[in-house]
Amino acid sequence: MKKIDIAIIMGSKSDLKVAQEAEKILKDFKVKYEMKVLSAHRTPKATADYVEKAKDKGIKVIIAFAGKAAHLAGVIAAHTILPVIGVPMDTRDLKGIDSLFSTVQMPSGVPVACMAIGATGAKNAALYAIEILALLDTKLARKLQDHKKEMAKAILKIKL
Repeated sequence: MKKIDIAIIMGSKSDLKVAQEAEKILKDFKVKYEMKVLSAHRTPKATADYVEKAKDKGIKVIIAFAGKAAHLAGVIAAHTILPVIGVPMDTRDLKGIDSLFSTVQMPSGVPVACMAIGATGAKNAALYAIEILALLDTKLARKLQDHKKEMAKAILKIKL
């Protein structure tokens, strides 16, 4: 069985384009991951089964992408003690505010870290998951330090 550190779970295949923003970062940092489409509402049993077995597969962090009612991250958090990072998706109806509120407004005792709506949230979710892994992985921590230094260099090079 291949080692997987992070699970990316989408509520719908339509979330894939945004989830791929997180995937790019995980690839850049050479972090092992897997992607799944599981729904809090359409496949609740399969979602719970996957999440309950995630720790046994070596998964250490779960990133959940969901729009509209966006209960996926919360359902996942209810079934695991692993850190769960929610990424609210932009929606046609309410521009992602519905997803944001559904992801961020969790009841006491069921924590979900919530990122920004859409692609920015996807990128930050990947980096946040990497930061969690880097707590126990000095090589990954060095990569994060280098990444932050490169971002700073890019800003300092800007001439107006």
